[in-house]
Amino acid sequence: MAKQKSVYVCAQCGYESAKWLGRCPDCNSWNSFTEEVKVAKEAAKMVKSKGISAQNMPRLVGEIESSEKARLDTGLPELNRVLGGGLIKGSLTLISGDPGIGKSTLLLQCAGSIANQYGKVLYVSGEESEEQIKMRADRLNIRTDQLYVVSETQISVVEEHIRTLNPVFCIIDSIQTLFSDQLTSAPGSVSQVRECSSELMRLGKTNQLPLFIVAHVTKAGDLAGPRVLEHMVDTVLSFEGERTGDLRILRTVKNRFGTTSEIGVFEMREEGLMEVYDPSRLFLEETPGEGTMVIGIMEGTRPILVQVQSLVAETKIVMPRRTAVGLDTTRLNMLLAVLEKKVRVPFYASDVYVNVVGGLHIEGTGADLGLALSLISSAKTREIKVSRAVAVGEIGLTGEVRPVSKAERVIAEAAKLGFEHAIISSRQQIRKVPEGIRLIRVATVREAYEELFGAAKRGKRNSEDSESV
Repeated sequence: MAKQKSVYVCAQCGYESAKWLGRCPDCNSWNSFTEEVKVAKEAAKMVKSKGISAQNMPRLVGEIESSEKARLDTGLPELNRVLGGGLIKGSLTLISGDPGIGKSTLLLQCAGSIANQYGKVLYVSGEESEEQIKMRADRLNIRTDQLYVVSETQISVVEEHIRTLNPVFCIIDSIQTLFSDQLTSAPGSVSQVRECSSELMRLGKTNQLPLFIVAHVTKAGDLAGPRVLEHMVDTVLSFEGERTGDLRILRTVKNRFGTTSEIGVFEMREEGLMEVYDPSRLFLEETPGEGTMVIGIMEGTRPILVQVQSLVAETKIVMPRRTAVGLDTTRLNMLLAVLEKKVRVPFYASDVYVNVVGGLHIEGTGADLGLALSLISSAKTREIKVSRAVAVGEIGLTGEVRPVSKAERVIAEAAKLGFEHAIISSRQQIRKVPEGIRLIRVATVREAYEELFGAAKRGKRNSEDSESV
């Protein structure tokens, strides 16, 4: 008869201990150990090696056939962009997001498209009944005779369904509902998630079957379960957005088959998730005024123009508030210090609020110049002198404006959208200036302040640094 033993498992990293510990020695997290009961298999014996077969002989790297060209088209160009061009056979993709954000809707649309193009697709749901999935498929107008749906939570039964049906694509919704009968712990526990993920990975790699796995998130927005889950899979996608809004952003956290800098933009409608091919028009608001500035950034290979809004309000409290939505608060505090030191704009007695319109989260330093101009505009209650302007540049601690990579593509996108001015670093290399846009080159943030807000200028006028076509 199988023996049972109790172990304590860390919910953060999966570290196992024979006794309860206050702090995990592996990841240093506190109070993360939970008791689980494991079944020791009687047949668990050392398996003797059967020798080297023809399948596992070492091969030259030049002789190995790459599967890069054998990607499956998901039918959603925005999803293909995030994945690196499509689904790789045998890949294991993990997608997470807040409840109700649209994960099941996105995957059902993807499943319907792949079923129409390539053949059988299996959708395994442990949270919804088959009737609920049918109702969603009717709402999304999915018409195919190759999409199979089953409501199942036992991993051995799911494996049998896959072997019997032999699909070209499989979706597991979600990994926290699956369980293995070899373990006595509850579904969603660290041991169950780790065991089921290992079985799915072995099944996908052996049969060259691409799998999509849905994962729950914690209150902090992190993936629920052990961190080993993220290391096992090939791709980790994060589905972001507000449930009360229509905009959804699909972001890559990890990708072994492509870049992690791409994003996919969707809009939630009654008929499902619709792709947004020109997100700049969605993020821009036609309400210019004090405290607003349009900045240009690169998300992977895509140039995007977004509007940043700043509000600087006088306060009587000792520690003024610093709040940023869509931007790094640490970067905001650094820019405020630079503006106080180099431009003499006081912020020490004011609350500062910054918001990126549209819910996009900006990473990197290319938005520094636009954010600084937005803060100055709100603090001085003045608009910049030029109209229809976009700012691209990084600001250093000494106040200098530095060039950023791929600024030429951002300026070309701005010209296409009808912008008339581009504020960039004086050292930025632009090989070809788009027609209809004027470049305003500045060397420091002080120079940008004097040029764009009409302040008393110091030194030589920099009109020769401006270019027009």
